[in-house]
Amino acid sequence: MLEQRILEQLFRQNYREMTHLARVLLGNVEEAEDVVQDIFLRVARSDIPPKNASYLLSAVRNACLNRIRQMQIHDKVKGLMPIQDDADLQPIDKRLERLDDIAAYVDGQLDETHRSIFHLRFDEDLTVCEIARRLGLNPNTTYKYLMQGIQQIRLHFEKH
Repeated sequence: MLEQRILEQLFRQNYREMTHLARVLLGNVEEAEDVVQDIFLRVARSDIPPKNASYLLSAVRNACLNRIRQMQIHDKVKGLMPIQDDADLQPIDKRLERLDDIAAYVDGQLDETHRSIFHLRFDEDLTVCEIARRLGLNPNTTYKYLMQGIQQIRLHFEKH
């Protein structure tokens, strides 16, 4: 672990510039501070201090781009799953029939990865992060697979 005084010195010299860059990229003060804190935590755990401020700024830029990518994927998945639609207004027997049709389609048509992620999310009610940990996948990859599975289901049932 990095010595406390070295870490404090890095913090005092670079925090303002790092948070400014993160705020510009993310457009959110709290998100920016979270990103910078995460970077300082990683630096504190390492044995070798960064050689210069450009390393820290590059780390901020990369972390912000990753965070933006995660938010975009998350927003796409949320957009694929509307909270309320016409199916919510159907009688319960029609809704149950529709759910049975979806389950049959998932089990018969989706490949193993998409099917597993779909069942873990909707049958076991796991979060995407929990699914990713269980399957040994990156959370972004898990979001992507979930989104692809939902798109396949939607396309199929929009045609029928």
